Amino acid sequence: MHRVKCDQRPNFADRAEELGFKFHSIDGEPYWDETAYYEFTLREIEEDIEAPSAELQELCLDFAGKAVNDAEILERLLIPEQHWNLVRDSWKRGDPTLYGRFDFAYDGKGPAKLLEYNADTPTSLYEAAVFQWVWLEDSIAQKRLPDKADQYNSIHEKLIARLKGMGQKAFLHLACMAGSEEDKGTIAYIADCAMQAGHGTNMLTVEEIGLRSDGYFVDMNDRQIAWMFKLYPWEWVFADQFGQSPAMTHTRFVEPPWKAVLSNKGLLPYLWEMAPNHPNLLPAFFEDDPAKSVLGTRFAKKPIYSREGANILLVDGENVVGRSGGNYGEEGYVRQALVHLPEFEGRYPVVGIWIVGDEPCGMGLREDSGLITTDRSRFLPHAIVG
Repeated sequence: MHRVKCDQRPNFADRAEELGFKFHSIDGEPYWDETAYYEFTLREIEEDIEAPSAELQELCLDFAGKAVNDAEILERLLIPEQHWNLVRDSWKRGDPTLYGRFDFAYDGKGPAKLLEYNADTPTSLYEAAVFQWVWLEDSIAQKRLPDKADQYNSIHEKLIARLKGMGQKAFLHLACMAGSEEDKGTIAYIADCAMQAGHGTNMLTVEEIGLRSDGYFVDMNDRQIAWMFKLYPWEWVFADQFGQSPAMTHTRFVEPPWKAVLSNKGLLPYLWEMAPNHPNLLPAFFEDDPAKSVLGTRFAKKPIYSREGANILLVDGENVVGRSGGNYGEEGYVRQALVHLPEFEGRYPVVGIWIVGDEPCGMGLREDSGLITTDRSRFLPHAIVG
C-alpha cells in the first residue's frame, strides 16, 4: 500500500460536470482529491481486505439473527421496545439489505482492523462506485497509470444486480433530508441503479413524506409509498412522530429495520464477545462495563449513535490525540482499543469496504490531516498495480 502523488486530470471539471458529480467540492473546499491515489497489490486486496470483510459480514449476520430475538440485546442497543416487533418481523420475513460499508485501519503491513460498520446510511457511494472508476479509465488512457492497472470495484454492477432481485420491478421511492448535496447525489445514484434494474422511481425529501388518513405513507402526488430507500438513520425514524405510525408496517424499507442492530457502535462489543482475538477486530466494551479496564489508557471512546466522526475521543496514555465535537453522547458510549491510522505524508486514510447484499465488492478511501475521519475528509481514488 502506497500513497502516490499525481496530477489532476486536465479535463477533471468537464468530467465531473458531464457525470453530474455536483459535490466534488463542498463549501468551496475539495472533497474529491485526485492529486494523489492509493496503490495496492492484488494480494493485499484479496487476502488482507476482501476475505476478512466477507468473514466479518457473516459474523454480523449471525449476530443480527441472535439480536432480533433477544430483548436484552435490543435494550442494550437502545432500540425502543415499541419497535422490537418491526425489527424482528423484518428479519423473519427476510427483508433484503442493499448495501453497507466497513471502515478499516490498514497500512499494508498488518491485518486490517475494523473501526466500525456503516450498515444503514453510508454515503460516498457514487464516488466509490462510478467516479473513481472513470478516473482509473481516464488515467490509463492518458498514460498516467499502467495499461494493466485495475481497481477493486464492482460496486455499480453489484448494486444493479441486487436491485434487480428486489421488489419484482416495484416502484421505489427514495428519500433523504433536504439541504445536503451529498445525500441528494447518493439517492440520485441509487435511483439510477434502480431504474437500470427495471424499477420506477421517485425522489423526495423526508420532509415531503405524507401520512394519509387510511394509514399509509404517501408522496407529494398522494401515491402510496410501498417500498422506500431512506437515507435517514433508523434511530431517527424511531424517535420521530411518523416513526410511531401504523404506516411503518405497510412500507418495506431499504435498509430494512433489522439493520438497526448493526448500524450503531454497540455492535462492536458484541462482535468482540462473539469472536475474541479475531485478527480483524479490536477489543471493545460498553462504557459501563468494568471489563473496559483491560484497554488501559489507550482507547477510542465513541458514542453509540455517532455519525460522521462526531463526538469521538482518542486517548493514548496521558495524551488526548484526537477529539471531535458534535451533538451525540447522551445515548451512551463504547470503548474500543486504540489503533492509529497509518500516516502517509501527513495524511491518515480510512479504508472503506463496500458490501452489496452480503458480498464485499469494492473500496473507497477517505483521508484527513487528523486521526478522526469526518464529513470534511477527502475522498481519494485507488488502483491495483502488481
